[in-house]
Amino acid sequence: DVQLQASGGGLVQPGGSLRLSCVASGLPLDEYAAGWFRQAPGKEREGVSCISGTSGDTYYADSVKGRFTISKDNAKNTLYLQMNSLKTEDTAVYYCATMHRDGYDSGGYYCEWTDLGSRGRGTLVTVSS
Repeated sequence: DVQLQASGGGLVQPGGSLRLSCVASGLPLDEYAAGWFRQAPGKEREGVSCISGTSGDTYYADSVKGRFTISKDNAKNTLYLQMNSLKTEDTAVYYCATMHRDGYDSGGYYCEWTDLGSRGRGTLVTVSS
């Protein structure tokens, strides 16, 4: 039984930082791709970032590139998302998930966000002054 438990959300001012964590059980993150997506009220789900299980290659949405960093600790089977220079438009519920499909195209490494595996309960990030 695969379980993902996300935490670390909260209220932060614009320009601030947060680090999200996602503890996985029942599935080794050193074998499967995993990532973060977010859902804001009235907006479509957006794939934020993902990381390959084996190579460690990463993908970032253009909206977060240069500000967010995804990483994982295989020994702890935990996925992280370091979020810096937060903007009000980053406000959303953030979810961690495993990927059924990932690969490479002309743009580099990518994850298939329409074919997610297990996902955890979200953690709310609110960026507001």
